[in-house]
Amino acid sequence: MANSIELMKQYVPLLDKVYQKAAVTSVLDGDNSLVRQGANANEILVPKMSMQGLANYDKDSGYKQGSVTIGYETMKCDYDRGRKFYVDNLDNQETANVAFGQLAGEFIRTKVAPELDAWRLSKYASKAGIGSATGTLSDGKSVVTALRKARDVIENAEADLATCVLFINPALMGAVDDLDTNASRKVMEGFGSIVKTPAARFYKTVTLSATDGFTGATPINFLIVDHQAIQQYQKHVVPKVFSPDQNQDADAYIYTYRTVGLADVLDNKLAGVYCHSQAVSGS
Repeated sequence: MANSIELMKQYVPLLDKVYQKAAVTSVLDGDNSLVRQGANANEILVPKMSMQGLANYDKDSGYKQGSVTIGYETMKCDYDRGRKFYVDNLDNQETANVAFGQLAGEFIRTKVAPELDAWRLSKYASKAGIGSATGTLSDGKSVVTALRKARDVIENAEADLATCVLFINPALMGAVDDLDTNASRKVMEGFGSIVKTPAARFYKTVTLSATDGFTGATPINFLIVDHQAIQQYQKHVVPKVFSPDQNQDADAYIYTYRTVGLADVLDNKLAGVYCHSQAVSGS
């Protein structure tokens, strides 16, 4: 039993590696060192700074006094999800430990990562005040035209394209690649990274089911997100493993997983996000 327990301890450290490989939004994970706890358990405070611009210099009196204001934007965690699984000890033995051994990795890869991606991307795409457009992109040329307009909006807002991630439907990316023209290559240049995002996790509206997974509505064609414009934060991620010896209710392994976090666009950086979604029928 001692060896069995040691093997189970190895599953937990591997979870982050599985998530990084499976979740397309992991590219937006950043430094949260300046984030601090809010007054309530489900809040975090994000620092923001404002200051005055230049003023005329006077040869007699010198510089005009300026002011700097450092405040905090309060953001609330609105993602709190979890699940518990039982794997019968005998079933696990009869599958040479595959039943329990594969559970954690498959759960993260096939359930947690897609839902986390869908939720985050929808939060950025549906934020009021960001750049947005809707329409049907039927071929590569229409995709290039839409991307060019989006780039213009982002760059005219003085956001840095080099810190922006372009999330794009794989079929649309393929349509642009198939053009193989100077225009199609140029429109893709300058982004910090380009991430082909599966349609199954690429929606402007996501509804989290109380019992099983999520559903999405209004597919997204592409989404541009500046690293500096969003707050992506997992406040609490807890995977736990219990052996049959630790389980007082049944001769079974227990695997539990809980994650609490938030994803939002910062109030003073709305111009750093742009969403192009499909037109809603009847609109």
